[in-house]
Amino acid sequence: MTTPVQHTVFFISDGTGITAETLGHSLLSQFEGAPHAQVRMPFIDTPDKVRNCVAQISAARARDGTRPIVVSTLVNPEAILLLHTADALILDFFGAFIAPLEAEFGVKSSHTIGRSHSRVNSSAYVARIEAINFTLAHDDGVSDTDLDKSDVILVGVSRSGKTPTSLYLALQFGIKAANYPLIPEDFERNRLPNSLGQHRHKLFGLTIAPDRLASIRRERRPDSTYAALENCRWEIEQAQKLMRREGIRWLDSTTKSIEEIGATLLQTIKIDRPFYP
Repeated sequence: MTTPVQHTVFFISDGTGITAETLGHSLLSQFEGAPHAQVRMPFIDTPDKVRNCVAQISAARARDGTRPIVVSTLVNPEAILLLHTADALILDFFGAFIAPLEAEFGVKSSHTIGRSHSRVNSSAYVARIEAINFTLAHDDGVSDTDLDKSDVILVGVSRSGKTPTSLYLALQFGIKAANYPLIPEDFERNRLPNSLGQHRHKLFGLTIAPDRLASIRRERRPDSTYAALENCRWEIEQAQKLMRREGIRWLDSTTKSIEEIGATLLQTIKIDRPFYP
């Protein structure tokens, strides 16, 4: 089999570039093992900046000996024309989707730069910021006040993925997510803390494979009982027993991405929120 050659991938946008990167990574994930370098180029909103992009793409073409790949979310027609002068495989997000939509709707799009991110003063943006602040204030069981205002409360043993999942839900969906670590004292009491018991309908559990948990904990506290495989195995077993006894819905986070965990959680607890790219 021929060895894949190196390509440089450019993510070019007139805004933050989040959409371009999300789209590009989704496409590139279908080609495992294909070697590539990545270059992020956000806020490309003037002709001079586009020409600089073209120059960097040309330099990558000469260096690698292969055509660079460009994932673009530029919306200005003149900027798009300039970008297409580059010797590269150009994946034009708006060119691929805006034209068919214009034909379907029978109207021209605004081609407004940054339109998808013009939410700074919108109620949706404010709600997302409030959700992030709430989630940070209720991370790792730090506070149990205002839990009635939460949309979901994640529970599970320490380092099972509660904090990153909570922050992802807040940042991307505006969900107020609190999280609480299940600890040996909870297992000894054989029940949830009172502050959580009254919000049982909002609880969602995360578990993880013992060997994976031990590996994660060793990075934080090597050679400790906390990170020992036997202790991890015991904590997980006790946490799962507790969640089953309390009727808490839960999933195994071992092989799932944050996005997969978030999507499963939203589907399970029936929270319908928009995605904020």
